[in-house]
Amino acid sequence: MARFNLSKSGERFNLSKSDGGLVNVRIGLGWQANEDPNGPNFDLDVSAFMIGNGFKIPDDGFFVFYGSDNKGTDNEGNLRPLSQDGALFGAVDEREGGDDDEEGDTEDMILNLTKVDNRVEQIIIAVTICKYPHDDKRDRRTLALNFGMVEGCYLRIANEKNGEEIMRYTLSESFKNEDAVEFGRLYRIGSEWEFEALGRGSQGSLPALIEQYT
Repeated sequence: MARFNLSKSGERFNLSKSDGGLVNVRIGLGWQANEDPNGPNFDLDVSAFMIGNGFKIPDDGFFVFYGSDNKGTDNEGNLRPLSQDGALFGAVDEREGGDDDEEGDTEDMILNLTKVDNRVEQIIIAVTICKYPHDDKRDRRTLALNFGMVEGCYLRIANEKNGEEIMRYTLSESFKNEDAVEFGRLYRIGSEWEFEALGRGSQGSLPALIEQYT
């Protein structure tokens, strides 16, 4: 059970004061697969924009997504996208979503807060819908998908050391036209890190967010 639940955008949680100060955190995301066995798949991708001055990434290596050139191996032996400063492991791509009776996150990221480059002021966690022609099945029906069709979207933060869940934010807004949602942001206040639920939807999927932050 989540220790702290965020229910709406704008709510905040201090990570640095939790458990005596978190260092390594796991950022997990989940969503329900399309109940129609004929599809199309709900292929969602989680990305991170490590934002610096002027609300832009300091360098290309601070945008972490499934197609990142820089890779690294995590403690479990998984090859993952890796930020330029070595602080953030991106997600292993999952292309369908989970089932109601499954436990665990569909995709996750691993972040060491002490390694984040000093130029990074905040880290925005975004989820986008992968669409034709980039989806693995080349299904043109994905062009019509939006977050209003996807159920059970959540973001949670857990202590990577012991697996204990610290907080959870379940997306409650209905995004009937949007195919990209900025779930939340981790941001610095002095030497501390806080999380703010955003729930900010937009159109244009991942390319639109890339244009905004690069």
